[in-house]
Amino acid sequence: MKLKAKALLTGLSTYIPGYDYMRPTGGTGSARYCYSVWLRHLILGRAHAPHAAVPAIAAELGPGDSIGIGLAALLSGVEKYYALDLVRYSDLTKNLSIFEELAGLFKSRARVPAEDEFPFLLPKLANYGFPHHLLDSARLDGALRRERIAEIKSSIERAESAHSMIIYQAPWSDAAVIRKQSVDLIYSQAVLEHVDNLYAVYETMHRWLKPDGTMSHQIDFKCHGKADTWNGHWTYSDLAWKLVVGRRPYLLNRAPHSEHVRLLQTSGFRIVSDSVIHTPSVLHQAQLARRFRALSEADLTTSGAFVVAVPQ
Repeated sequence: MKLKAKALLTGLSTYIPGYDYMRPTGGTGSARYCYSVWLRHLILGRAHAPHAAVPAIAAELGPGDSIGIGLAALLSGVEKYYALDLVRYSDLTKNLSIFEELAGLFKSRARVPAEDEFPFLLPKLANYGFPHHLLDSARLDGALRRERIAEIKSSIERAESAHSMIIYQAPWSDAAVIRKQSVDLIYSQAVLEHVDNLYAVYETMHRWLKPDGTMSHQIDFKCHGKADTWNGHWTYSDLAWKLVVGRRPYLLNRAPHSEHVRLLQTSGFRIVSDSVIHTPSVLHQAQLARRFRALSEADLTTSGAFVVAVPQ
């Protein structure tokens, strides 16, 4: 009960005047992390995409501490990148520093950083070698031309200009920020578990994707340290959870895997790959809050999933 009590106290403390409840999101402050995440989405997403080429236009939900994953996408040959966040975490100095390191990783065709460096990073890959089959010499040499590197760097400095290769919106609330059926790839990394209005976001992504577009999402169903068991966030009543969230602009939506699947299908998507991570549960249905007591055994033991979907 220690973590649960701490979560309640921390949530309540966000109401204290002057309390700083805006904390770094973690992860994307590291260039190697961003490089590893992008190549995982590229490799696994393209394996199930209608077209195997690097997408021309990509959008990311929840880039967090930096836009480094999107910068890795641009260095791979993506032509335009949309970064959409609820809170403005990213800053120019950090992005420029990460960009320089990312450019070096691509120029050296570095291996994808694996489990020894990022043991908890999902999805896993069968092979962590550089994906030459997707980024051959001709494609990558073109993407890394000196003048193109300069153009990306300039775009980092003017990421809110309509003419930039990078469009950074934080916060975003209007689907019109991206033109209808204009995006080849939408991706997110441990973000969709934090989105409150999931149906609206899935509908919006369907609006943005081209008919032959693809999206890939790594979703984390764990409690994020808010309970003593990995799935203990499903033991909180709605009122108790509201206290845990406090004044934070987001925390967890607590939607299980089956709810994401249902909303994806309702929003007009066809799931082409759903790689689920199962973790044993020490909880039983009787220990769950009333609204979660009907969770299936599959949901109760699903701690993560990498989902690739396309418009129907």
